[in-house]
Amino acid sequence: QVQLAESGGGLVQAGDSLRLSCRDDGETFTFSSRVMGWFRQAAGKEREFVASINFVGGSSDYADSVRGRFTISRDNVKKTIYLQMNSLKPEDTAVYYCAARQVGDWGLERDSKEWQHWGQGTQVTVSS
Repeated sequence: QVQLAESGGGLVQAGDSLRLSCRDDGETFTFSSRVMGWFRQAAGKEREFVASINFVGGSSDYADSVRGRFTISRDNVKKTIYLQMNSLKPEDTAVYYCAARQVGDWGLERDSKEWQHWGQGTQVTVSS
């Protein structure tokens, strides 16, 4: 069973940095076999892809809007992924969701329908 729990959201000013964490609190030994990712959903908008990372962190993908500012990483021992967000902008304001793909699905997919497990989300608000 996968139980994803995000933390680290908050209210910051434009230009500030923030680091989100997502830990798998479930009784599972499959964390290191799952592609993990971050999505976000702003008020009134659809959920959108932010970043994804493969099993050992050797490959990652980013949305164009965050590439160069955000960095995704993972610690398989701690069953945790991170999203380091630098140079935050007001348009980064959203609820950020951690997601996990099914074991055996290897692609760094950007379509949210390809992701099977989701956390509850953490709010990030960037003021101008």
